[in-house]
Parts: sequence; structure tokens; C-alpha cells
Amino acid sequence: MTNAPWLRSLPALTGVAPDLDGADLDGAYLDGAYLDSAEPADPIRLVEGWLRHAVDAGVPEPHAVTLATVDDEGVPDARTLLLKDIGERGFAVAGPRRSRKAAQLAVHPAAALSFWWQPLVRAIRIRGSVVEASPEESAADLAARSAAARAGVAPGDWVRWWIEPTRIEFWQGAPDRRHSRIVCTRADGAWRREDQG
Repeated sequence: MTNAPWLRSLPALTGVAPDLDGADLDGAYLDGAYLDSAEPADPIRLVEGWLRHAVDAGVPEPHAVTLATVDDEGVPDARTLLLKDIGERGFAVAGPRRSRKAAQLAVHPAAALSFWWQPLVRAIRIRGSVVEASPEESAADLAARSAAARAGVAPGDWVRWWIEPTRIEFWQGAPDRRHSRIVCTRADGAWRREDQG
């Protein structure tokens, strides 16, 4: 028995998904042969390609991402923040050293990220280890914030972290519920296609 039957009546997957092929994913970020390859091109570049596609499509705040961590008892925790950077190392986020996420990452330096772009019926899930950036990089991140956002942040209290991915899943929904998944895993420095469908 359900207490909220109205939830089932809400519309879902109401966005318009792009065609899932190399041309529509922006050839500047993805070789068109990617989907057929057991050894995919760098999926970090594909994340950037999907993010740029979301920007070009006018998705509001496409760089908003959910960061999931675990506490010292192994209980999961999640919050939404803004992605700071994408690079060879992975994906950067930042926050105060006195924050709950900082305490959790200090004990368990692993995290998951999740993007959801409703208008495109697309999501990306990322898992990996977390490495604190250098003090200089963290200070530069803080300096890039507005004066109002820097107010009250003590010297050395702002931290940037890099999530170095070991698994990236690209998900695209379909009205017939035959959703598409591209899963890439990294081991020994090489990316491999894990499964699709």
C-alpha cells in the first residue's frame, strides 16, 4: 500500500533526448567510433562534451552536480554543488575545510558525482578516489569566487578536491523505457567499455 499514490501520476522523462551517436555528441569531444570501441576514447572528454551540449541546449545550471560521500560510520551523505573544473585528473569540487563533506572526505577519500539534465533526459554518474588539491590551487579557487562568496572564509579554510574517476556511466532515457547506458571503467591507467544497454 502506498501513502503517496499521486507520485505515480507525475510525468517522467518529459525532455527531448538527442540522438546517441558521435555526431550529436560533438565530434570535438568524441571520436565518432567511440560507441563501437572496446577501448573508448577518454570518457572524461565525453563528460565535457555532454556538459557543453547541455550548456548549448540552455539547460539551467548544467554544472550543478550531486556529490555523495560517506561518514565515519559508513552512512551515505549527498549534497548539490557546482563543478569547478574538468581536466585530465578528473572533476574538481570545492568547499570549506570545516564542512561536513571535508570531514567525510578526510576519513573516506572516495566519492560519487551525479549530473541530471532533465531537458535532455540525460544523466552521468561518476565514481572515484578523491585527492586534495595543492594549497595554491585551493587558494586560486577561492580567489576566483566573488567578494561576497569569500567573506567569512578564513585563510586556508577553502579546499579544492579532485575526483579521479574509476567509473563513469552515461545514461540517456527513452520514452519507451529502453534507456541507453555507456559504462566505462578505468584500471591500470586504461579505460575499458564495461557494458551498454
